[in-house]
Amino acid sequence: MRLTDAPAPASVTFWQAFRFWLRLGFVSFGGPAGQIAILHEELVVRRRWLSERRFLHALNYCMVLPGPEAQQLATYIGWLMHRTWGGIVAGALFVLPSLAILIGLSWVYVAFGQVPWVAGVFYGIKPAVAAIVLQAAHRIGSRALRNRVLWAIAAASFIGIAVLRLPFPLILALAAAAGALGGRMAPDVFMAGGGHGSAGTDIGPTVIDDDGPRAEHTVFRWPRLLAVLGVVLGLWLAPMAWMVAELGWAHTYTQMGWFFTKAAWMTFGGAYAVLPYVVQGAVEHFHWLSPLQMMDGLALGETTPGPLIMVVAFVGYVGAHTQALLGADAPFLAGALGAALVTWFTFLPSFLFILAGGPLVESSRHEVRLTAPLTAITAAVVGVILNLALFFGVHVLWPQGFGHGLQDALGRLDLPAAALSVAAAVALFRYKRSVMQVIGGAALAGLALRLGGMA
Repeated sequence: MRLTDAPAPASVTFWQAFRFWLRLGFVSFGGPAGQIAILHEELVVRRRWLSERRFLHALNYCMVLPGPEAQQLATYIGWLMHRTWGGIVAGALFVLPSLAILIGLSWVYVAFGQVPWVAGVFYGIKPAVAAIVLQAAHRIGSRALRNRVLWAIAAASFIGIAVLRLPFPLILALAAAAGALGGRMAPDVFMAGGGHGSAGTDIGPTVIDDDGPRAEHTVFRWPRLLAVLGVVLGLWLAPMAWMVAELGWAHTYTQMGWFFTKAAWMTFGGAYAVLPYVVQGAVEHFHWLSPLQMMDGLALGETTPGPLIMVVAFVGYVGAHTQALLGADAPFLAGALGAALVTWFTFLPSFLFILAGGPLVESSRHEVRLTAPLTAITAAVVGVILNLALFFGVHVLWPQGFGHGLQDALGRLDLPAAALSVAAAVALFRYKRSVMQVIGGAALAGLALRLGGMA
């Protein structure tokens, strides 16, 4: 029987979808590309809950939003199938298992990070992380930098953040302005490419197809939009106002809430794009954690399910735990609250984008595309990610600093770490190994070096 002759699948109940979203939260490894592939295989090909075109339409919208695109895609599909609560459940279950796992791993890290075998594992992981971030810059750059103008924007953003020390939001704003101007003067230069494949896969009838009537909740209405805006604003304002009133504006919890609210609106290009902003703020400005701790957190984020931007939960945990914000007797509770708080403020805008913007997107199907400002922002993101790789590389290869002069710098170079970083880069670029494989191998190598007294 051909797929086109297959019977249409039965409608999906809310609790059937709930079980799927819960399971997905525990198996969504592989970063955004792997997570989007899982969603496509499970929902389009295997279960036929929606058509290929509807999937790609939702994906195109999520790709131009700030925030984790895979989590937003799950939220969009959940909303499309089961209204507002369907979107909330799908988006929340994409995040909550990862949050619980990261709180546990963060506690182990803080409590036992100095134990020799644990220290050895993280010694090996840090050089691999530098190579992983470099690969991210290459991967995004190979798609985004399609001409000399976009290469120039990427180079300017690298100089801006690495040499001129410009703040990340300003770099994004300048890139967007350049894209808006360039889109008028030379639209072909800033024309976005396709990027997500063909919509021609013949999978047969689906629950949500291309030509069926629109569901009532997907029709745009001003009262509904205003209601969503009001509810989300209230969910943001209530905890923020309480922290300001009870703890004060300068308290670490309050500053975490405000800082990660801003971060949530600047994650164009995925988690690697916002990491430079997190490093600037959490590491260099607020000193919630050190550069090496940030690398350890990124490694933990890479090895747990859920969006990579969940590394912010590690930042919140370590910052609150080490400062004992709830007193010396409750460091774990302080850390867990910090992790939950930053997760709340980081992901709340994602639900706003989908629940408020979904009806608008459904009203303009077949017209969603990247704009010139977003194309320029993506090019700028390549430059800031490259700077992040350089930042991590310097701190892991020269943990004691450069010293004075070339000879002193060479003498301070951590040779085992350099060798591990090169090996990780070769595995990623030459042999196309997965991030999980590289981190696992680096962890074992670091453990062997530390226990053998070589590191």
